[in-house]
Amino acid sequence: MVRLDKLVQMLIVVGVICIMSTALAAEYPTKTIEEIKAEVQLRADRDLYPLYGLKPADVRETLARIHTTDPEEWGSEWMKTGDRYLGQAKSGEATNIKAARENYLLAYRYYAFGRWPVPSSPKKAESYAKARVAFSHYARLAEPRIEIVRVPFEGKEIVGYLLKPPGAVRPPIYLSISGADYWKEDLSLTTLPIVQKGAATVALDMPGTGEAPVGLVPGAEKIYSAVIDYLLTRNDVDGSRVVVGGASWGSYWAARVAYREHTRLRGVVFHSGPVHDYFQPEWMEKSFMSKYYLFDFIPSRLHILGKSTVEEALKFLPTLSLVTEGLVTKPTPPMLLLAGVKDPQTPYSDLRILLENGSPKEAWVNPNGGHMGRTKEMDDQAIFEQVVYPWVLRHLDLAK
Repeated sequence: MVRLDKLVQMLIVVGVICIMSTALAAEYPTKTIEEIKAEVQLRADRDLYPLYGLKPADVRETLARIHTTDPEEWGSEWMKTGDRYLGQAKSGEATNIKAARENYLLAYRYYAFGRWPVPSSPKKAESYAKARVAFSHYARLAEPRIEIVRVPFEGKEIVGYLLKPPGAVRPPIYLSISGADYWKEDLSLTTLPIVQKGAATVALDMPGTGEAPVGLVPGAEKIYSAVIDYLLTRNDVDGSRVVVGGASWGSYWAARVAYREHTRLRGVVFHSGPVHDYFQPEWMEKSFMSKYYLFDFIPSRLHILGKSTVEEALKFLPTLSLVTEGLVTKPTPPMLLLAGVKDPQTPYSDLRILLENGSPKEAWVNPNGGHMGRTKEMDDQAIFEQVVYPWVLRHLDLAK
């Protein structure tokens, strides 16, 4: 649950950031509300990212109530749809646990889309707070149950979701790090196939997002070292057998963990993340001019970077380069690199930098793939199940 005083503080901060970032990013192209609504409905109809699991009819009904790009209106209207499912879940839980579980998950999905891509206004922040509450209800009814873990860290806490295969004795662990807008709740839902194969999974937010206790700065990967330390203290999982993976921006942090913890990891998955070229002003300016992202690309990046203006972001981003920091030549555990050659969000050249430096690595490249290597014929989950998870299971000694 979110304490009221913390929520009020968060609402004030995100409101200020929203006003500043909206004004200062106005020179870059944006989509109209009609363009956004059309694309959102299309993705809902096709069950595409980030509309996975949302009902097309509910999406159409909610969009009909939204008339502007105001983030306050966005958060407010998606909350109304989430509230309906949360109410149904609570009222029916005593008589039908299965239906309640499904309704809690639906409530989570609508609340989560109400904060998407980031909780950059008070109503979006409120929607995100409700999303976490709904997910906590779903987690206690999920099969297998999803355990909410809280790891003390420098006076704060790291929050994650742990899934364990039923009946397994000290299973090895796949520790997954979320991306810029695809946070730990969503990520945990994708890992059931690997749990069914005998691995435990822990889903965590990347720095600067969700409930991460640190901002997006070099060195923030220490939170994942703290989680590995914690896992080593548990007798129900095997903290000595860990593979770390990242999704999109989360891969950047997975790579940093690979360099920091190369002696304590069985492997690392790097999936369409930034390395060096992404952080350069030339690429970011190009990205800011693109309308590929569903909506609010610039506000989302300013939010996770903790910056108020595009100018501040462009000045800060080069400091994150793994090349400039001298990390890419350092040793790593076995690594799997994935990318799409036609990725408009992360330059394919960044994968080549990792591949051609440091320890030997394996790579899966989709010549026609976009971000995450996805195409119309192969979505994220298919790539997870067909490429990522078999590799992870092999390096956790679970392959059959």
